[in-house]
Amino acid sequence: MSSFDTTLSSVGINSTTSANANAATASSSSTLGQSDFLKLMTAQLKNQDPFAPVDNTQMVAQMAQFSSVAGISEMNTTLKAISQKLAGTSQSDALSYVGRTVLTAGDTAYGRTAGGIAGAVELDGDATQVNVSIQSSDGQVLKTLQLGAHAKGTVNYDWNGKTDSGDDAGSGPFKVTVTAAKDNAEIVSRSLVWAPVASVSLPSSGAPVLTLPGIGQVPITDVRQIGRTA
Repeated sequence: MSSFDTTLSSVGINSTTSANANAATASSSSTLGQSDFLKLMTAQLKNQDPFAPVDNTQMVAQMAQFSSVAGISEMNTTLKAISQKLAGTSQSDALSYVGRTVLTAGDTAYGRTAGGIAGAVELDGDATQVNVSIQSSDGQVLKTLQLGAHAKGTVNYDWNGKTDSGDDAGSGPFKVTVTAAKDNAEIVSRSLVWAPVASVSLPSSGAPVLTLPGIGQVPITDVRQIGRTA
């Protein structure tokens, strides 16, 4: 047994290098805890050379270092608990989406009970002209909305369900196409539509996925806004 092993044994700490230690004991004693650290420090003070005592500065530095490591360990434990709590909350929140409407990128919209649809245009830059074309499922243009000039961001619109000729367009589904330009130069834009959430999938990893009629499966992170119950 080495002198280091003897010192550890004298303060009640089993050596990890003992040939007779079983695997479980070796595993459990491979890391010194706070209690072990204090025992070692006490033993060091008791057995120090009176003609060359332990440097107080080094001792304080060791204690500060151990305190920092212990604090980080406790913080990691706390963060892990918070992460688990948030994961559970996220799943619960995702399930609450069922039956509600969400605003997300898409080009298919279903009419409201009162008629027409509401939606938005997401602009990647300032535009002098923003247009929304609403078509029937067979491609016939029912209504063209001219929204005018708008700055970069989201532009909302609300269509009452009447065609350009004043007729009732029905309940859809409708095809929505958006265009935007600034001084005849195209501005990147995308159509946002309201859609009811039919179901929610909770994959083992990654964000929950919503199933939206006419649009398909959409990650919950792609939702721009949550509306009322469908």
